[in-house]
This record gives sequence, C-alpha cells and structure tokens, in this order.
Amino acid sequence: MKFKKFMAFGIPLIIAFLLFFPYKHVIAFSYQDQGELVAYLPLKSKKNFQIKYTHSIHLSDVLESYRFSGRQIKQTELAFYDFAVGMPSNAEGEEVFEEKDGTYFIKNMNRSFAYIDLRLGQVRANHRLVYDEKTYTLADFIKPGTWVRISSEKISIWEQLKGVRING
Repeated sequence: MKFKKFMAFGIPLIIAFLLFFPYKHVIAFSYQDQGELVAYLPLKSKKNFQIKYTHSIHLSDVLESYRFSGRQIKQTELAFYDFAVGMPSNAEGEEVFEEKDGTYFIKNMNRSFAYIDLRLGQVRANHRLVYDEKTYTLADFIKPGTWVRISSEKISIWEQLKGVRING
C-alpha cells in the first residue's frame, strides 16, 4: 500500500521538483518589461563577460567588460576608439584612464548593477556577447529592437526548454 502511494504522489513530486528547481547558473536575457526568459548562456566557472557593439555616431566598436559577483554585475573596464557623444572623456574616482595604440580605456571600474537593460540595435549596433573567448551575435538569438534585461540567474530545466540557448 505504501509503495502505491509513493508511486501515485512521490514520483510526480520528484519529477515536478526536477523540472522546476532552478540549478543552472546562466547569463539570462529576459524581456525587460515582462521578466520572461528570451535567451540564456550557461556559465562555466568563468565569471567575466563582455558586451561589444558599434557606436551609432562614430561607428567604431565599444567593448564593455563585466564580472559577476554573486547576484551583482560589476563593470570593470570600458574600451573605445573615438571620443564622441555618449563616450566618457575621463575616469571617475578610483578609475584609471589610459590610451594605448589608439584605444582609450577606463580601467579599475567598480560599478555595480543588479542587471543591465539593453535595447538590441536594429541598424548599426551589432550587439555581441563575448564569453569564454567566443563571440555570439545577439541578433542571431534575440530579435533586433527588443529591450532585454541581462542578469545573473539560476534557471530550471523547464526554463531551459522555453528559452533559446545562445551557445547551441
């Protein structure tokens, strides 16, 4: 009798737990206004990632470097090629401004965010995610023009089935 009860109630509970328990650490891309997962990239032990895009005015690449620290995202560096509208002209506080071989860097950044909101460029931006020495063009996985929220999340098998895995 106990075995039948276990089969009737225990097995479905175990399956539900396995399907819905968040366990996989990912870089999550969610619809900003809904929180629904759009795409994700599983994280390995490496906690650093970069967002690379083409600046809409001076049309050169900008590289923003980040690191996960618990549930926070810390911006650690910014690299760009041209001073123009929207680009900083100096470092703040403990940050260090450098120029090397025509590239401008702001290093030693320690700006902390719970998430990053990003509208995927439709024309020039060509937003890319750089992780573990691989570059992923976000428009291959997320419709250009979409406003996404980038965050550090743990997701379940169920959420993995609903979202688009960026690295295949």
